[in-house]
Amino acid sequence: MALIYAFLAEGSEEVECLACVDVLRRAGIDTRLVALGDDRTVRGSHNIPIVCDACLDEVDLEAADVLFIPGGLPGTTNMAADRRLCDALVKQAESGKRVAAICAAPSVLGGLGLLEGKKATCYPGFEDKLRGATYTHEGVVTDGNVTTARGLGYALDLGIELVRLLIGEKEALSVKAAIQYDK
Repeated sequence: MALIYAFLAEGSEEVECLACVDVLRRAGIDTRLVALGDDRTVRGSHNIPIVCDACLDEVDLEAADVLFIPGGLPGTTNMAADRRLCDALVKQAESGKRVAAICAAPSVLGGLGLLEGKKATCYPGFEDKLRGATYTHEGVVTDGNVTTARGLGYALDLGIELVRLLIGEKEALSVKAAIQYDK
């Protein structure tokens, strides 16, 4: 079974992360919330505390099949400043494993050069940070081993896309039906 690490930094967008994680867990995918700091409790961009499963130093980053980063400010800025996370994202992508980002967070991938020659989407206003990418206004875009989503309104779609990519169309449609998501 696939293993996904969903990272949270102080100021990350809570619902972008948790809606996607909820969908993944409903599909039976081992999805763990990982705090970037030394405390497992992270305050999101709307001051909602979230208790993570582990801190970054407690996980084996190479064991993950997917590394996922949500947007939000200053969460995205905090993620871009974390060398450990950035190094892990680069290593993940270069090894052909999947990275995923939503809202402002695709700018982190762009800053690391991980979007070169790929189609990608992001929250409006961050398009210029998708270095080397062809921007598209689509809600969710998968190009090779990179999946990006435009914003909070597409968090469920992102989760469903990751389920489809990891365990198949049938399972993705099953989760979608179970949560009464007709879009």
